[in-house]
Amino acid sequence: MAESGFPLPPDSFCPLCADGLRDPVTIPCGDTYCLECIKIYWDQFDHIGVYSCPQCRSTFTPRPVLRRNLPDVQHKPRQQLPELTTSPSLHRESYCDFCVGRRNKAVKSCLMCLAYYCETHVKPHYESSTFKRHKLVDEMGHLDRKICPQHEKGLELFCRSDQMCICVLCTVREHRSHNITSAEEERSEKQKVLVVTQSQVQHIISERLKELQELKHNVDVLKSAAQRAQAESEKTFHEMLQAVERWKSEISQLITANMQTAMLQAEGYVERLEQEIIELQRRDAELRQILETEDNIHFLQNFPTLCVPPEAMVPKVLINPQFSFGEISKAATDIKENLDDICKKDLAKISKTVSETPVYLVLPRNGDNRLKAVPSRVDFQEPKTRADFLRYSCKMSFDPNTVYKELVLSDGNQRVTRKKTIQFYPDHPERFDGFSQVLCKEPLSGFRFYWEAEWGGEFSVGVAYKSISRKGKNSHSLLGYNDKSWSLLCSDSGYSAWHNKADRDLPDAPRATRIGVYLDYAGHILAFYSVSESMQLIHRFKAQFSEPLYAGFGVGSSVTLCQLRQNTMPYT
Repeated sequence: MAESGFPLPPDSFCPLCADGLRDPVTIPCGDTYCLECIKIYWDQFDHIGVYSCPQCRSTFTPRPVLRRNLPDVQHKPRQQLPELTTSPSLHRESYCDFCVGRRNKAVKSCLMCLAYYCETHVKPHYESSTFKRHKLVDEMGHLDRKICPQHEKGLELFCRSDQMCICVLCTVREHRSHNITSAEEERSEKQKVLVVTQSQVQHIISERLKELQELKHNVDVLKSAAQRAQAESEKTFHEMLQAVERWKSEISQLITANMQTAMLQAEGYVERLEQEIIELQRRDAELRQILETEDNIHFLQNFPTLCVPPEAMVPKVLINPQFSFGEISKAATDIKENLDDICKKDLAKISKTVSETPVYLVLPRNGDNRLKAVPSRVDFQEPKTRADFLRYSCKMSFDPNTVYKELVLSDGNQRVTRKKTIQFYPDHPERFDGFSQVLCKEPLSGFRFYWEAEWGGEFSVGVAYKSISRKGKNSHSLLGYNDKSWSLLCSDSGYSAWHNKADRDLPDAPRATRIGVYLDYAGHILAFYSVSESMQLIHRFKAQFSEPLYAGFGVGSSVTLCQLRQNTMPYT
């Protein structure tokens, strides 16, 4: 009978402690362990938050809830179990070897006696000098592995030649003339190696946690980008529907206006024709009357006026065969077909681009910098032409909460102008109060971004962490003068690049009133380009970014964010 209170097959055992199952639990992958064994094994992964099965290596997040198996659960025997590497701190409940009747839980094990002791029976080891050479430890459940299987003696030595623990008798025959040392000395040497390994593991854990946090942040950014793209597309199509409704109304008005004009003209013709017919009918009545008279003198006297043929009062009116309302219907049909062609063509183009551009780049961890699990046809090199850069163009707007007190926003927060008068902005912790600067609203992280700005007067453009200081006239709040920002200073005399108070003059850089900024967050690149008939590189920073970035500007006269035509919008 297992201690859980129900029978188990005789070959049912826990792979972790290699003993009979105690309070067996089956984890989600189907493998079964002692409740205490798997609990202790998983405790060491709480700081990571990812838990795995020691046998099949299946992973679980969050930590599965452990419940004892029901009595009717069948435990299948396992054969050819894979070799497991368990934690050195792993132990299971053990019971005192000296209790009579009901055995108490052991609290210590003696490496000399090779026995377990409860709180009562361990006291002689503390009180009697007989046991002063004995070594008590807290580990439980491993004493059987501390006995030499061949000589049934305690394992006290270590054979460096065979890399195994041995007993004193092993040195006589099996390990004679081998490099033998004490277990304590060998443990001391190997502990140094484990300390280094532990340091490496802790460093890897720190890096992975940082990667996990960054990946989660980037997924949130990607989700927000998808939501913004969805909202913008819905807004665009709503505007298109409104435009179609306007076109429909204009065509309907055109048809109605032409129809009303034609009806008015037709009514005039009808009225005149009806009057002419009445006049002709009156003439016909007079002719009939004169023809029927028997008074010859009367007939002859009226003949001169009645014999003259009547003149046509109304011209003959026909419908012009070349006029047709069908032309308007055909124009509407042509508009629809052209719109369908444009939508199909552009949708096919963007669908191809999206399907061929992977969302994630999978990099190996073996030092090989080549990309894996990425389609070979996708080019991850830095863009070369302006069309390449426009693939990563993003819509930006100035943040009113950051704008300096002498700056005025306009054009839907797309333009900022410096005035001599103070603007009465409300106090805000993110507002620059020492320098004529402003940041944009949109966080930039994880992907590639491109934007352009036109400037007048002295001006600086760059990026900054949200944690950059906003208060006071000091280097902590000036773009490019601290470790939280990078900037390009532009003036009529030339350019200079700034980061953390270090500047680099760029006397040969091409001049332009429009500056393009390219950010490859994951690729650690921030580049500035002059934009005119062609794009020319001004300066490129290589930096390891650790926080989301925000586009920033120092305004001497005015700065305008350029509206760019986006070929694709994967990241905005």
